[in-house]
Amino acid sequence: MKIGIALFPTNDGMDPGRLAKAAEDRGFESMLVAEHSHIPASRDTPTPGGGELPKPYYHAWDPFITLAYAAATTERILLGTGACLITQRDPIQMAKEVASLDVCSNGRVLLGVAAGWNAEEMRNHGTDPTTRFALMGERVEAMRAIWAEDEAEYHGRFVDFDPLWSWPKPTQKSGPPVLVGGNGPRILERVVAFGDEWMPNAMRVGDQLPDRIADLQKLAEENGRGTIPVTAYASPNDAAKLAALEKAGVTRAILIVGPGDDDTTLGVLDDYARTLTQLAS
Repeated sequence: MKIGIALFPTNDGMDPGRLAKAAEDRGFESMLVAEHSHIPASRDTPTPGGGELPKPYYHAWDPFITLAYAAATTERILLGTGACLITQRDPIQMAKEVASLDVCSNGRVLLGVAAGWNAEEMRNHGTDPTTRFALMGERVEAMRAIWAEDEAEYHGRFVDFDPLWSWPKPTQKSGPPVLVGGNGPRILERVVAFGDEWMPNAMRVGDQLPDRIADLQKLAEENGRGTIPVTAYASPNDAAKLAALEKAGVTRAILIVGPGDDDTTLGVLDDYARTLTQLAS
């Protein structure tokens, strides 16, 4: 099982370029960054899990600029979004951003996508929260068409464009893997329909995760997809628990790095690296 880290890049945390290099040096496979374009001041939508919304949610840097910066300081670590709110982004422009990042990182991009949870945030982008899941699927499909075809077009309910030219094309032959984030009752259908991997929040899914992974693989087989990898976001920093996740079918575990100064963050990475060593032994 591969082990990566995830964070909200903000001014209150370690410089993401240095953090990515430190993670690479310690043997982590990947670094994912979270996204919110903004948080509406109304705060009508409740925070997932309850409580006050943490400050990093509304102090987050743009994920693609952050990852381009991290790509310049590293050579091997995979760089991705965990997750990009694709329902709040133009798919034509985003296809170019992701392809450009894949080229400048020499094919190291993982594209985690999610439909989002903050209804006011979506509405500020012109997105109807009630149709966001269908919109997410069409935008993924549209981007795949732009990456794969010299003259791409897409005609859906929400995304509709006539033939166009767009370069660069991604370094990864079929485009970056699309990790579909979500924990809801229909997420497995969406993963099978347009995703390359499932990215559940391990902390929120809890003990149901093994059964849901089994359901995913059954659904994938029924639809001729083969085995679908699973990236468990917000995994525990515990070698025994990570081994259990691997046994359940998790192929990548992501550990969260919170905000803090350099010494604090490097201490967290060192602690996670010890768990990585224990898991490998």
